[in-house]
Amino acid sequence: MTTRYRLGNGLTVVAERQTQAPVVAFQVWVKVGSADETPDEIGLAHLHEHMLFKGTARRGLGEIARSIEAHGGEINAWTSFDQTVYHVVMASRHAWVGLDVLSDAVRASAFDAGELTREIEVVCEEIKRSQDMPSRRASKALFAEAFRVHPYGRPVIGFEANVRAHTRERVLDFYGKHYQPSNLVLSCVGDFDEAELRKRIDETFGGEWGRAPLPPFKRAPEPDFSEVRVALTREDVKDAHLHLAFQIPSVEHADTAPLDVLAMVLGQGDASRLSLEVRRKRSLARDVSAWAWTPRERGLFAASIVAAPDTLGAAFHETARVMAALRDVTVEREEVETVKALIEAEAVYQRETVQGLARKLGYYESMAGGLEREAAYYEAVSQVTAEQLRAMAQKYFTFDRATVTGLLPTACPFDEAAARATLKTVQSEATTALPPRSTTTGEATGIRLAPTQRSQKTGVTIEKLESGATVIVREERAVPLFAIRGSFMGGTRYERPEENGINTLLARTLTRGTGSMNAEAFSHLVDSLAGSLSALGGRNSMSLRGEFLSKHFDRAFGLFSEVLQEPAFPEDEVLRERTLQLQDITSRDDRPPAIAFELFAKTLWQAHPYRLSTLGERATVEKLTPAHLREYHAKYLDPSQLTLCVVGDVDTATVIDKARAAFGKSRGGSKPAPSMPIEPDWTGRREVKHTLQKAQTHLVAGFRGAKVGDSWRRALEVLQTILSGQSGRLFLELRDKRSMAYSVSASLMEGVDSGSFSVYMGTSPDKVSAALEGIREQLLRVRDELVTDAELSRAKEHLIGTQSIGLQRNGARAGVMALDACYGMNPEQYLRYPEEIAALTAEDVRDAARRVIDFEKSALAIVGP
Repeated sequence: MTTRYRLGNGLTVVAERQTQAPVVAFQVWVKVGSADETPDEIGLAHLHEHMLFKGTARRGLGEIARSIEAHGGEINAWTSFDQTVYHVVMASRHAWVGLDVLSDAVRASAFDAGELTREIEVVCEEIKRSQDMPSRRASKALFAEAFRVHPYGRPVIGFEANVRAHTRERVLDFYGKHYQPSNLVLSCVGDFDEAELRKRIDETFGGEWGRAPLPPFKRAPEPDFSEVRVALTREDVKDAHLHLAFQIPSVEHADTAPLDVLAMVLGQGDASRLSLEVRRKRSLARDVSAWAWTPRERGLFAASIVAAPDTLGAAFHETARVMAALRDVTVEREEVETVKALIEAEAVYQRETVQGLARKLGYYESMAGGLEREAAYYEAVSQVTAEQLRAMAQKYFTFDRATVTGLLPTACPFDEAAARATLKTVQSEATTALPPRSTTTGEATGIRLAPTQRSQKTGVTIEKLESGATVIVREERAVPLFAIRGSFMGGTRYERPEENGINTLLARTLTRGTGSMNAEAFSHLVDSLAGSLSALGGRNSMSLRGEFLSKHFDRAFGLFSEVLQEPAFPEDEVLRERTLQLQDITSRDDRPPAIAFELFAKTLWQAHPYRLSTLGERATVEKLTPAHLREYHAKYLDPSQLTLCVVGDVDTATVIDKARAAFGKSRGGSKPAPSMPIEPDWTGRREVKHTLQKAQTHLVAGFRGAKVGDSWRRALEVLQTILSGQSGRLFLELRDKRSMAYSVSASLMEGVDSGSFSVYMGTSPDKVSAALEGIREQLLRVRDELVTDAELSRAKEHLIGTQSIGLQRNGARAGVMALDACYGMNPEQYLRYPEEIAALTAEDVRDAARRVIDFEKSALAIVGP
């Protein structure tokens, strides 16, 4: 049950007790965002958010994050147009530490002048990072054109010149104007005692503080669109990013619910109309979607397209045509009901994590008119009709007043004239109705419908089937959901260079049709079950993963088994997905960090398949056919090689019976794992440079790491944590103290064979030499010296706490158990993780560092100007 009350100083508290996991979430929602900035304050809301973590009267630099991470938690924040949110999630046994730290940061930040100077440099690095992301630049261009008057047209992060002009006095004035108790909502969800929570909130957030409330900031209203607006920019990018947008009202308007349903019908998910017509049937775009953004004030309804330059014009025309068709035809009732069920199911899925629920409570209370609006919203969704969707399309899809913006490759033939011609055509002409969407039910696929039987049995059950398949079941009754994972050894580790990319293509096509249904019917069936089902090919394994409402268990399990056992790999679907995969390969230059990590892998390994890209290379992917996929499926995805894990609100006996019927017999034809090539001896450090004209240079430096079964891999995790995080050495030394980067971290890639241990940084080109020297200095320190007791304790508590946070979802637990068993380990070993971490010493960490850190056996990848 959710409670809401107000402190004497005006601060609003919303809280809900959840006991399914020993975790709590606290979030402070401040009703101020970048749209509340005056011209002199541009970028200040976001900069201010950064400064709240830079120390208080009680806690120095780094101590805010250190206090949270030392108690097994995570702290962070985000700034948007309408709000700034500070959030903590941590182990419930340390709940009051988290509440105290959050209160201290919000109420008593020091705003030190020296720290402000350094943090301005960090924010400027963040701005440069966004300039290297075409999708981010395209989004900024859309808002700048759609909101020429309203402050939504300015980027939340601001502009470098404005950010550099800010002073401590401006920051303090901004804090004083907006950070009063009456302008804050504290959202609390998790495993706590409600009476004790009230007491602690009174102690930490109560009393008189802040200025007296000020009148609300008056934003300049955006006028109605009166004509078509087109703004296209050309740069050296691979993909074209295009937006087609219309004005819509704010979140509290009665049209919000039907607009959300319309957006899902039009462009969210594989079964949506834009996905089917533009992406799947005609292969005109790599990605296409629709969204309804309803903020505090007037928002946008938009379709977004990512396409190759030569197909962009056709993709835009077809997108506009599909949208226009919804003004002239009535959507099928079944389609509307399916989408409504999906929206309503989201409310159930959100209850899997305390932070997800806290975010929902904070949003409704601070931004959407109060907690009561949630029930009103879902009631409005339930009442949406097909006729209402047609009325929404007629009301808002005004193509003679649309906004079109894009970031296009230099040679893209699409131009402003083409955009205006398309809009004029769809505005003036009646649109040909789209063909009815098929609605495939469980009966149509031969899946037996029966109520799920329940038992009171709990815990983990492991069953070995006659085929050799391993079945793992863990019953969890907290929410009416279940997750299912089917894992096989594989991934790029099983690939030969000449077939590189086959696992990714297999994952993309495994769910694109079976013996009894095509890809479109599959997508509709998944939506009708209010769930998700997808495949993933990694470096060591191939998995099929699904999440569904428990009431759909029988149909969902039947669909899962049919996909695994009877994938059709139809020629047209393989061709379509192969084309999209090739487009992803082409657009890699638009993602410099990804290129840096791929080059690092190619340099660290010279023979082992870990050196291969999971996406593949153009020359290899172009040659892959349905026959290659069927052969790989027969060899490596046989029931005899399957590890199946189901976690959630299910009955163990029912799961095992169904698994035995579906996977109890081998199909025959399976093959043993391929042999792994031998790596050549090291002859010294390796370095590679890839030139890209971007705002930042991206560095990945590292070494060979641990195997999943190595006894010392836990010590390496502790080492990685000591280096990473907001209180880690890399963050404090290279970001906080030297302002070299916005992003810097250490990362692990564990493998069935030796993985990797690396450090990543994105920095300005003129800081590369100093950055590399700084990284080397920190790595040598952890190799040659014992870490401090405080660092060790913080890292261990952080890992133990974040494991609990990360395993709140059924899907996370199912994934961990399935992969551990697949790799030959105990599927319940995650339960021993806390004691394994707690037992580690500083000597263990130094020993792990000495095993790994050897600069004569290191690789360095540099991507940038």
